[in-house]
Amino acid sequence: MDSGQYKIVELEHSCQATVIPGGQPMLLQAGEQVVITQTLGASVTVQTSMGYLVRISAEDSAALGLSWLVAETVTMNDGPFDLDQVLDALKNVFDPEIPINVVDLGLIYLCEAEPLPDGTHRVEVNMSMTAPGCGMGDVLKEDARTAIQAVPGVGEIDIELVWDPPWGQDRMSEAARLQLGMY
Repeated sequence: MDSGQYKIVELEHSCQATVIPGGQPMLLQAGEQVVITQTLGASVTVQTSMGYLVRISAEDSAALGLSWLVAETVTMNDGPFDLDQVLDALKNVFDPEIPINVVDLGLIYLCEAEPLPDGTHRVEVNMSMTAPGCGMGDVLKEDARTAIQAVPGVGEIDIELVWDPPWGQDRMSEAARLQLGMY
């Protein structure tokens, strides 16, 4: 399913979710009907019967009958470290409200790597959110960490949320703008 399809499903069992954009946890109950609005990356965005927009992790997606989502998380091939693979991994981290990945959305301000004595690399990422009050920062930060950990040769990861300069639509890639009809 892509972000253009909506599907009503009944939760097979209770599961944890995160309210968008506030970031508060919410327990969804078995039997509750939700509308799937987005299945991109390693999470699902649904609208609850009470109108809340919430994010469900891949690990909890079985409650939606989407157990395949966990199996689809990106696994990189073995091989030497390549910073381009880190950026490719980050392209599998999606904003839960906007069906665009964090790289094309312009949320990645810095992505650098330095070799460590053990032959692995320390990856440093500075990322932002579309709004300073967005409560999804820690959630997306952990999604980014999980994606980067799958890249061969990564030994340490340091991800920092930054707010300067403030994010603006001018940071979006041309592809993201086109997808959102901003041309």
